[in-house]
Amino acid sequence: MTELTADEREAYAWQMTVPGVGESGQRKLKAASVLVSRVGGLGGVAAYELAAAGVGRLILAHAGNIKPGDLNRQLLMTHAAIGTPRVACAARRLRELNPRVEVVAVPENVTPENAPRLVSLADVVVDAAPLFEERLALNAAAVRLGKPLVEAAVYELTAQVTTVLPGRTACLACRVPEVPADWTRRFPVFGAVSGAAGSFAAAEVIKLVTGVGEPLADRLLACDLRDMRFRVFRTRRRPGCPVCNPGPGAPPTRDP
Repeated sequence: MTELTADEREAYAWQMTVPGVGESGQRKLKAASVLVSRVGGLGGVAAYELAAAGVGRLILAHAGNIKPGDLNRQLLMTHAAIGTPRVACAARRLRELNPRVEVVAVPENVTPENAPRLVSLADVVVDAAPLFEERLALNAAAVRLGKPLVEAAVYELTAQVTTVLPGRTACLACRVPEVPADWTRRFPVFGAVSGAAGSFAAAEVIKLVTGVGEPLADRLLACDLRDMRFRVFRTRRRPGCPVCNPGPGAPPTRDP
């Protein structure tokens, strides 16, 4: 495994003293590749925290240009960069934070066609997309390729986070088998809520990579920040789920 430089030991000294992490855990982070689907309010904070933690390679998938309405929550974007590609601005900000991290900027949103290619580049996937078409495509590719997937979502003052371990836990399609008919890309949300959920998602990735703690496997963390209620629900694989539990005779899902 790649060794740490003296500069890296100094940069990550505080987190390396977390019980169970140490230099071995930091080397695992340095060797890891993480795909973040959309780096807006939710995924942008997840990517920022992962860059700060020293994840070696971040792959950012996000199309489109920065708009004024993005700036209430998308902390990797800047006012000066309005009208320029989101993913380029996000990559630049991450490199400014941590030049040791390799940042791969992909100016594409996830589709059923590109999801397998993007997922194959990573060890762990973070899903922060606003559209269920993207989420379900990413979920299907992650399960098929055996890549752990951290699912994070926000709405108004609420947030949800869970982790999919292919072959072992429920996947997104177990809970959301098809795109909700009434869902739209634009929905009410505060940046503070996106930031909280993004930090939780980053923590899940860190746990998956280092082996510290217990990921939210078959558990869904639901937060309502109106009154600071935090609840954890059990999730179960849906019998007959065509993505992760298709039944006898179907090809098995490969464990990560």
